[in-house]
Amino acid sequence: MKKIEFTREEKAEIISRIRQYFDRELDPIGVLPAEFLLDFFAEEIGPYFYNRGLRDAHAAFLKKMEDFGEEIYLLEREGEKKDR
Repeated sequence: MKKIEFTREEKAEIISRIRQYFDRELDPIGVLPAEFLLDFFAEEIGPYFYNRGLRDAHAAFLKKMEDFGEEIYLLEREGEKKDR
């Protein structure tokens, strides 16, 4: 699996949120420890969220394909039978 990476802006936002959480719920945390925590989550826990997202996307895709198949079936027309 490809490593989960964030843009500089995304990483700054995530680190800010981690620090806010620590300030609110635990003890204040510095930028560097928050960055290490983000890296840990991205490497160790991120794949679980990523895989769940893939499974959810796959299920949604299959549902849409099923709906699409039903729509095509509804468009089918019965051929006329001619008596000869």
